[in-house]
Amino acid sequence: MPFTKTVKSDAYFSRYQTKYRRRREGKTDYYARKRLITQAKNKYNAPKYRMVVRFTNRDVITQIVYSEISGDKVLASAYAHELPRYGINQGLTNYAAAYATGLLLARRVLTKLGLAEQFKGVEEATGEFTLTEAAETEDGERRPFKAFLDVGLVRTSTGNRVFAAMKGASDGGVFIPHSDRRFPGYDIETEELDADLLRNYIMGGHVSEYMETLADEDEERYKSQFVKYIEEEVDAGDLEELYTEAHAAIREDPFKKDEDAGSKKTKEQWKAESKKYKVEKLTHAQRKERVAEKIKQLSAQ
Repeated sequence: MPFTKTVKSDAYFSRYQTKYRRRREGKTDYYARKRLITQAKNKYNAPKYRMVVRFTNRDVITQIVYSEISGDKVLASAYAHELPRYGINQGLTNYAAAYATGLLLARRVLTKLGLAEQFKGVEEATGEFTLTEAAETEDGERRPFKAFLDVGLVRTSTGNRVFAAMKGASDGGVFIPHSDRRFPGYDIETEELDADLLRNYIMGGHVSEYMETLADEDEERYKSQFVKYIEEEVDAGDLEELYTEAHAAIREDPFKKDEDAGSKKTKEQWKAESKKYKVEKLTHAQRKERVAEKIKQLSAQ
């Protein structure tokens, strides 16, 4: 096999172009971003909105964002950590919670723009594939608020939770162009969507089934995995009613505040929270003492 020498001469390095910082950090797909923010010239400075969905270990972040030369501007936002205001206290990052967060975002942005009454979306989640259509008003036809889904760097595989948030926003009355191919229950061969299966996911049915299975097969694991549900006396059969009531509460008041204002953490409490999992550094004397202790233990063996 012939040996190929890698030539990196001055000419190579003089033409080398450093990638953007967020691309080097693996945070932004600029190829996708360019297409999401570039607006048609005949739109005459009208913003191009996108629905940004991001997941962390403990939260779901949804935002309606538009871009300007100075940077991105957030029109409205909704987070999964706000769902306890509407009765959802557990499983804040699952499929059902992502749907509820998307619904909360949609109702907020439409209320803010004065379109909440004209575009109510799907008032009861059925799992059917629907797109928000134009509404008839006294002044004529009113087009819906339009946003494009921004998934970031996640794999857009069938059943991904980003599509749950999108479905929630779509059912909430925002027009997001999409198809039904990435929802749970879509059959590739028949090219049809099983609406009942999708509704089951939206209402936390998959969690209920897992709870029942685990309770029957491994009670100890069930108690450790669903400890928060047990503490609040939430059974597998209660989840559908819980999510149904939460969806109704979101529609009734999308800007609901915490009932107990005093429960909000102070600045000092947030500092203590951030330091909870931080491992404190040992001093030089403590490290020497620790080494001596280990030597002592090894010698004793």
